[in-house]
Amino acid sequence: MRKYVIIGAQGSGKGTQSLLLARDLDLVHISVGDVFRWHVQNHTKLGAQVRRAMAAGELVGDDLVEGVVRDRLEQHDWNYGFIIDGFPRSRRQAEFFLESYDIDGVIHLDLPDDEVRRRVLARRLCSECGMDYNLIADRPTQEGRCDVCGGELVAREDDTEEAVTERLRNYREKTAPILELFGRKEYVVTVDARPGIDAVQRTLREKLGLPAPR
Repeated sequence: MRKYVIIGAQGSGKGTQSLLLARDLDLVHISVGDVFRWHVQNHTKLGAQVRRAMAAGELVGDDLVEGVVRDRLEQHDWNYGFIIDGFPRSRRQAEFFLESYDIDGVIHLDLPDDEVRRRVLARRLCSECGMDYNLIADRPTQEGRCDVCGGELVAREDDTEEAVTERLRNYREKTAPILELFGRKEYVVTVDARPGIDAVQRTLREKLGLPAPR
């Protein structure tokens, strides 16, 4: 059984790299951001709290995040292990996680701030089916329209210059220091997230001592 955490600023490719690793190793990909977005889209009480934080570019509170993660992992559908994306984002969350679970490695996707802004501000979401696009590398066939359902492509509510700047500040101040905490147990491998998807995946596997991609 393998258990990994993947950490990086928005736009660093955490979701993409997690899915590639999960597919080959039969891991369950747990995206805390996806869980939050589901609650926002379904107008739950939790979703309202998350929406306010996301719109302001703030991190969701520790108690809320820890509860969501605990509930998800207690489902125990990860027979061969998991890779968790979007958690932990603060020292307290990291301490909670280390007390509760043994992990095999922390993958740190390192991306400069200017590249984070470029990637995040190019993201688009289908207003009908929720399909993700990035206007840098994954443009739709018809400008502004989803290739799957034809719905209008819109920027995410929290993908504004002001919100990205605030998220980066939060990331550097609150999330990046947890790498030091994990590093004391020699869990952390740092990977340059600027190259292409396949190159990043090969590098992180080499550093973790895992088989090359199939």
